[in-house]
Amino acid sequence: MCAGIAGQAGARVLLIDHADKPGKKILISGGGRCNFTNTETRAETYLSDNPHFARSALSRYRPIDFIDLVDRHEIAWHEKTLGQLFCDGSARQIVDMLMFEIPSDRVDQSFGTPIRDLAHNETGFSVRLDTVRAIAPALVVATGGPSIPKMGATGFAYDVARQFGLRLVTPRPALVPLTVPPERRLFETLAGVATNVTARCREAVFEEACLVTHRGLSGPAILQISSYWQPGDAVSLDFLSAIAAPRLRAGKAAHPKLQLSTWLAKRMPERLAKALANSVEMSAPLGTYRDRDLDAVEARLRDWPILPDGTEGFAKAEVTAGGVDTRDLSSRTMMAAAVPGLYFIGEAVDVTGWLGGYNFQWAWASGYVAGL
Repeated sequence: MCAGIAGQAGARVLLIDHADKPGKKILISGGGRCNFTNTETRAETYLSDNPHFARSALSRYRPIDFIDLVDRHEIAWHEKTLGQLFCDGSARQIVDMLMFEIPSDRVDQSFGTPIRDLAHNETGFSVRLDTVRAIAPALVVATGGPSIPKMGATGFAYDVARQFGLRLVTPRPALVPLTVPPERRLFETLAGVATNVTARCREAVFEEACLVTHRGLSGPAILQISSYWQPGDAVSLDFLSAIAAPRLRAGKAAHPKLQLSTWLAKRMPERLAKALANSVEMSAPLGTYRDRDLDAVEARLRDWPILPDGTEGFAKAEVTAGGVDTRDLSSRTMMAAAVPGLYFIGEAVDVTGWLGGYNFQWAWASGYVAGL
């Protein structure tokens, strides 16, 4: 995005990528269909030590601007849920579109090329590749964070930031499954079972699917919460979020012979329903319990604490939280205040979006303003 915009504006650009092909992370996104933006994008859907930093870029390059680009290239798309837009076809279409937007007469491309050395002096920035040294008045670092290292992700952006004296917000895995120690696992035998929950941690609340794994919890609700979770935090799960409270009393009045597990199984997978009923030790018919006992069980089902002991790390994290400190960057141009001509964009910066196309929109927006 940045190379295309800069090239269209008349700049001579060298686009360098150590990967042998462009857009590898785009190609695996959204199950291969690329969740390329989210119509609900706003600054509040991003985490950063400076929650206002993203406003400028996001307001200057909006989801509708990227949608217009997609439409001009006649790429069919659909909204899946919660403002998430996907290609009808393949994520390859988005990569091809972005590459088409790069003017070939202005932008040279170098793929499969590791950077051997990087320096800065009065003539500008100098980048040494295997066989050549490139010199330019501006350097844009768009190399992301270390999440998904099998795709070639590294902490290169942080090395460059340190080299030029920029501060870092400690990088950590985000949008990542949470692990739970064996003695605290709620449902040891339920790996693969999923249900909708409302997950809460700190100020964050997300109502989406939760998936039980062999190591803990995953699914959209958990991935969202993981970006806010810190070691020592508990995560609260509401298994009855779609049900108006109180309902167990009503269930008892209507079906006094019904067991809790049967009542729950109408609202979630049967295996999970049985596990929850066993956990609260309620196996007799609902009619045999006092209303206050039912209220206590319902309250527990609506606020079930989980105490994770960690995450599955950068290997399974969809993005990296933290990164280059926004205090050292211009929110309008993404340029480093103390190093004219040095820019950081996208995931390399301490701006992390929610799950569902938000991080791509930040990539497009930050790339656009830096490209200008």
